[in-house]
Amino acid sequence: MKRAIILTNAYSQLKHSLNQSVRLKEELEKRGVHADIMNNNFFATHTDERGEIVNKLHGYDFCVYLDKDKYTSFLLEKSGMRLFNPHSAIEDCDDKMTTFARLAGNGIHMPETLPGLLCYDRDLPVQKKTLDEVEKMLGYPLIMKMCYGSLGAGVFKINNRSELEDMAEKLKCEPHLFQKFIKNSYGRDMRVIVVGGKCIAAMERVNENDFRSNIELNGRGIKIDPPEEVKKMCVKAAEILNLDYCGTDVLFGDNGYLLCEVNSNAFFGGIEAVTGINVGGAYADHMYRVIYGDK
Repeated sequence: MKRAIILTNAYSQLKHSLNQSVRLKEELEKRGVHADIMNNNFFATHTDERGEIVNKLHGYDFCVYLDKDKYTSFLLEKSGMRLFNPHSAIEDCDDKMTTFARLAGNGIHMPETLPGLLCYDRDLPVQKKTLDEVEKMLGYPLIMKMCYGSLGAGVFKINNRSELEDMAEKLKCEPHLFQKFIKNSYGRDMRVIVVGGKCIAAMERVNENDFRSNIELNGRGIKIDPPEEVKKMCVKAAEILNLDYCGTDVLFGDNGYLLCEVNSNAFFGGIEAVTGINVGGAYADHMYRVIYGDK
């Protein structure tokens, strides 16, 4: 029997997350792959006193890893289990600054981005020189982001020095970044889904009430066929990051398109509803081909 395990986050109760696992189970089982959904709350893997990896997920051909717990994914993969997406891809996409660093130098246009300087002592103030440089390089408004975060959380529009000082103090002990604000993309961007090296679905996301376009923040989606240059950019990013599946967010810059984020576990319920494209099915087809070959 062909079998897969779909591993979800131990704490998440998000409707979009639950939908993702159910839809993938449905699509895999249509293709003859029995799929179990498990919550990642039982230590699926650990190291024992001999220094060996213990993997409790016996009898599964592969794992659809819908979590961002990098320790479990690392150990599962090291024990020989094929993950979708691979551990390194999940880890690189989970940290937004690492995503930019991985993609840099490959001809992919991105907003100008400064890595936040991490502070290890809450009592030490952010240095004036640091904020002077941020102002000089990026101007106002600018964007500050926590490196770890989803659904638009941890993304802040900074309008002046006072706001910059305040947010820099709040985030100084957390991984974060500073980024050029792309005015043409205020409240809008493109979400492009890439599966197995191909762009299979895209929508423009629009939010009239927020600078962030996320559907989860009351944005709305419009089905689009993105320009070829956008498709090539998204596929190239997925290849560099070794992603089987991803959602890539693209901004409308003054002089062309800019890659903003790459999401290894992008929810596809919204884009399926907007476009009518069976994203879950395309992902299931890709996983089947990789593990079992073509039917």
